[in-house]
Amino acid sequence: MTACTRQPLEQIVPYVRQPEDVIPGRPQFYASATTLGGYASPVLVESHMGRPTKIEGNPDHPASLGAADIFAQASLLDMYDPDRSQTPMYLGETRSWKNFVDQIRTRMAGQRAVDGEGFRLLTGPISSPTLANQIQALLKMYPKAKWHQYSPLHRDNVLAGSMLAFGQAVETQYRLEGADVILSLDADFLSPSFPGSARYTHDYAARRNPDAAMNRLYVVESVPSPTGVKAEHRLSLRASEVEGFARSLASSLGLGGGVSGNVDSHFLRAVADDLKAHAGSSVVIAGEQQPPEVHALAHAINASLGNVGKTVVYTDTVLASPVDQTASLRDLTQDLRDKKVDVLVILGANPVYDAPVDLNFADALLNSGAGLRLHHGLHQDETAELCQWHVNAAHSLEAWSDGRTYDGSVCLVQPLIAPLYEGKSAHELVAALMGQSALTGHEILRTYWQGQAKSADFETWWRRAVHDGFVAGTAYPVRAVTAKTIVPASKSASAETSTIEVSFRGDPAIYDGAFANNGWMQETAEAHEQDDLGQSSLDRPSLCCTQGPQE
Repeated sequence: MTACTRQPLEQIVPYVRQPEDVIPGRPQFYASATTLGGYASPVLVESHMGRPTKIEGNPDHPASLGAADIFAQASLLDMYDPDRSQTPMYLGETRSWKNFVDQIRTRMAGQRAVDGEGFRLLTGPISSPTLANQIQALLKMYPKAKWHQYSPLHRDNVLAGSMLAFGQAVETQYRLEGADVILSLDADFLSPSFPGSARYTHDYAARRNPDAAMNRLYVVESVPSPTGVKAEHRLSLRASEVEGFARSLASSLGLGGGVSGNVDSHFLRAVADDLKAHAGSSVVIAGEQQPPEVHALAHAINASLGNVGKTVVYTDTVLASPVDQTASLRDLTQDLRDKKVDVLVILGANPVYDAPVDLNFADALLNSGAGLRLHHGLHQDETAELCQWHVNAAHSLEAWSDGRTYDGSVCLVQPLIAPLYEGKSAHELVAALMGQSALTGHEILRTYWQGQAKSADFETWWRRAVHDGFVAGTAYPVRAVTAKTIVPASKSASAETSTIEVSFRGDPAIYDGAFANNGWMQETAEAHEQDDLGQSSLDRPSLCCTQGPQE
């Protein structure tokens, strides 16, 4: 037998007239943005002969200062992924965009007659002002419809913690350039998955100068992390024991809250004394996976030390419509089981793969009786397999969009190449749901910002914003909030400690599985620090070097 393969015929057509701004061998750079967990990262994309080849940070944006995390850089390879979905599919068969538009128009007309009572939209967390505006317009068109949000690596605890501490949802930003002492309560703030990590890493590393005013890092964590291995002093605790440590620390600082008996008193005393000695120039950061009570305690401690307004500030939330994502998905699952859903549209989410197992979302989806189940994404993943329609998505390097960084400033996403497989962006799909399938992503984005830009000359304003990659002056202003000093204990804090505790975290290489098919991320080496459970590093040699974290 032979292994010869006949390659398909391809036409190679030279330039009739070479574009004047393209010089072979000389790269061009375009400002854009990537998004992870709803938060945007400003980037510069290098392009050779019209093909994107490298992603780095945008040096003009304060959220990155020229740095790009591993997820932003690796997203480039996802665009060239040969396993990407390449065409709309209906029940496993290839269809055209026109076929889809015709069917969705009929279905949505039926929903229009009942005010969208059977229509449900499921997305991941969104910070795009344009997309959020489109979804709100869609919900006005279908007033009884529901918008659900879910991501497995959500920030539900962060949101609930601010509600517990302040009675309202706010975003927390850290000014580490002014922090002499940093305490991490299971917070891996140097990890790329932590919103604002590029700026935090820069500011933290800038203070790692032993010949100047060098900062000091204490870490209390349950799993070895990039932040933990940089700490001078590290304490290993079970994830459920971190709240007890936080309460004991609050008590040591005169805030009450009770004292846990399972705390290293030597470590606790050293941390409390150091924080007191650096009141106003210290900061306490709580991890996303910790319960809301730990976040509320961190807010109370920062307020008592006078850190608020100096090393800690609060702003409006970056996500457009923050909700309890676990509860939101649970509500959708129940509506599916109760046969209340006729049209379900899933944008960029994969709940069949990553929803909590007790929801059994796949069963609810299959037995929902929904007349139209639509999935939109880069791949025909587990959720797409259980939907009638799948629409192939355009990659972020192929589409127009926008998004907010951790400080609230708006980044513009511009395409560097035409969609390789004629994919559609989320903006274009939502427009099709509203009967506006002829609109392009560029038209949708420009139209939105024409109503937002405060400039008499919109064209000049628009060109500057696209050139820079962000809209100047859109960072959220600092808000004044007051933290409660008394924080009730959580149920987990009062529960008995079991012999085995399992902690589920995002993977440092493939995130929530979204990068599982990315060869660059599969080759990333992971460093593990070995430490006995509960062992304090206070009396051991420093674990960190004077250099910043490696990227």
